[in-house]
Amino acid sequence: MSEERDQSASHPPIRRFREILRKLFLQKAKFAMTSGIATAVDIGLFWVLITYFFQDQWILSNTIAYGIAVLVNFTLQRFFVFELKRSVGAAFALAMAVSFGGYLLNTSIVKGLSTIATMAAQPLIPKLIATGIVFFYNFYFKKYVFEKQFFKVD
Repeated sequence: MSEERDQSASHPPIRRFREILRKLFLQKAKFAMTSGIATAVDIGLFWVLITYFFQDQWILSNTIAYGIAVLVNFTLQRFFVFELKRSVGAAFALAMAVSFGGYLLNTSIVKGLSTIATMAAQPLIPKLIATGIVFFYNFYFKKYVFEKQFFKVD
């Protein structure tokens, strides 16, 4: 085991690769935490809206909840996840465009899954599935929005 450690210490490319992986993992962990907060807002508000206000209007409930969660998410990611490498206005406009794409993807998945009888009986299941899929879309596109890069880690 110590030989492996000695080898990586003597090979700068291996050390650099490990550092890149560490930074990417930490950034994704921060993204996951801030996205988790925004997701709690999204799903919690969706549940309240679908339960108490718009019982059979899944798309309206999803639109309102997702829109508010997007604003929460942008604010958290701006301060805690990504290094802003463009103006706040430009980043906000691009983030809203990416989020609109995420909304279309999310809503399409929720709508599609809601046509399955077992899913229609439990509105949160399609919402959770859609949220999991959209997480990966959002990470890479938001990384580009804030940092002007998809994969590179400084």
